[in-house]
Amino acid sequence: MRFHVVTIFPEFFSGPFAHGVVARAQANGVLDIRIHDLRNWTYDRHRTVDDRPFGGGEGMLLKPEPLFEAVEAVLPVRSEAQKVVLLSAQGEPFSQTVAREFSALEDLLLICGRYEGVDERVAEHLADRELSIGDFVLSGGELAAAVVIDAVARLLPGVLGNEDSARNESFGESYDGLLDCPQYTRPAEFRGWKVPDVLLGGHHEEIKRWRRAASREKTKRVRPDLTADRT
Repeated sequence: MRFHVVTIFPEFFSGPFAHGVVARAQANGVLDIRIHDLRNWTYDRHRTVDDRPFGGGEGMLLKPEPLFEAVEAVLPVRSEAQKVVLLSAQGEPFSQTVAREFSALEDLLLICGRYEGVDERVAEHLADRELSIGDFVLSGGELAAAVVIDAVARLLPGVLGNEDSARNESFGESYDGLLDCPQYTRPAEFRGWKVPDVLLGGHHEEIKRWRRAASREKTKRVRPDLTADRT
């Protein structure tokens, strides 16, 4: 799978993808991350990518011309297996479900918003989707792009050491979209807090039942919104 990132700060990505499973997946040829400098599609001596909003207001907006040219140069003919996503605080929420959907693509191109936003024609006529990683505002879409790529990459075959890892975790198939169950390691007792006895007994079916129940309980306590429509 190929990830493309269109940004005005290409050097930002020298760090996030240099470590961990994403770095190993790149080295092994499982995925390819290509960073594109938006300023390469500007033609004035200042390499201008932004301008003031019509109607007044604070800040600057990314102009449509370089963004359209950049995306059309990277993906000149777009198929159903190639999607363009604008990262924006105004977008729909990014989720594990969306990450799974993206993991089936051949190309995912992420546009990093900046300043006060992006000309709306980019969202309406260039991007296939507009996504947000949370109900908060970032200085730009670079951090969001790193989050999306990491979440999608770990769902690709060959990225994780154990293929069951992505299923047996929060929002995974094993927990039916709920949170992962509480996890414990040695020592069995720490400062008077003991690991649940069932986890020490070695009875796999009992452990499985406990984990399912503990997952439901923790989800109800920490993320009640995920259980609101469940009986």
